[in-house]
Amino acid sequence: MEFDEVIYGRRSIRGYKPDPVPRALIEEVLALAMRAPSSMNTQPYHFYVITGDALDNIRAGNTERMVAGVPQSREFRTGGAFAGKHRDRQVGVAKQLFGAMGIERDDKEGRQDWVLRGFRQFDAPVCVIITYDRDLRESDDTAFDCGAVATALVNAAWSRGLGTVVNSQGIMQSPVVRDHAGIAEDQVIMKSIALGWPDDGFPANAVVSERRKVDEAAVFVGFD
Repeated sequence: MEFDEVIYGRRSIRGYKPDPVPRALIEEVLALAMRAPSSMNTQPYHFYVITGDALDNIRAGNTERMVAGVPQSREFRTGGAFAGKHRDRQVGVAKQLFGAMGIERDDKEGRQDWVLRGFRQFDAPVCVIITYDRDLRESDDTAFDCGAVATALVNAAWSRGLGTVVNSQGIMQSPVVRDHAGIAEDQVIMKSIALGWPDDGFPANAVVSERRKVDEAAVFVGFD
């Protein structure tokens, strides 16, 4: 694909075909992603690429603990709840998704099922866990680098016909993830990315989240 096609065409995919994704293709996507900018070339990130029984065990453990009320244990800082315009944007995309899925405001069962999909990494055949070196946990550049490589990963995947969605629900129960993925103790679990072949019949996959206009986000200084 042309670059503009990837950027304007990519969507967050929340419904997947069960078909496996070849390891060689994932390695190709990761190689592209790792060309992302990195602060002073530190490259602090690592990828744990999970499928099969290990992923099923993570899904089950993550979901069971959350349903049972076990407090979430994300390792990367979460901050407070969104408010104001940021909350408005969060609610806006939720309305788009619920509308596409036909989930009404008072449909508690439907909304709960939607939340559980997130804890199951949206039933994608592959999950990529991004971690970073623990000895860099105080560095803001490290979080920047992980965000950059995640962005490059989702775009590289889309250019190869694969869908993704970056999510935090899939790593809410970090002990479960760490155990079944074999994540080293010198790593901090940051994000999970569901990956697979998009199910074109899944309504939420057609949702294109709204973006601000350039003149709402950018300040130009020194231009005529």
